[in-house]
Amino acid sequence: MTRILVLYNQPSDPAAFDRYYFATHVPLAKTIPGLRAYTVNSGSPVAMAGNQPPYLIAELDFDSMADMQSAMASPEGQATAADVANFAHTGATILAFDIRTV
Repeated sequence: MTRILVLYNQPSDPAAFDRYYFATHVPLAKTIPGLRAYTVNSGSPVAMAGNQPPYLIAELDFDSMADMQSAMASPEGQATAADVANFAHTGATILAFDIRTV
């Protein structure tokens, strides 16, 4: 399984971020072909070490790296990626990686 992990920085206007994210971005992302699961944190993340925690953490799961790459190259994937600039004004870290249970 492959995961995209998105760590959104603290927004300057959390209410506006939440409105846009849940009303516009999530429905758009859910159209990405091959998306198996989409989860976000419930409540505020707590930093166990390091600096300020992210505001929101999103996890998008795909069957494989090839499936994720194909999905993100699709029109829906491209539209979702481009939409991040519309609401994540303070930035985000986006990672993609294969996962395994240990």
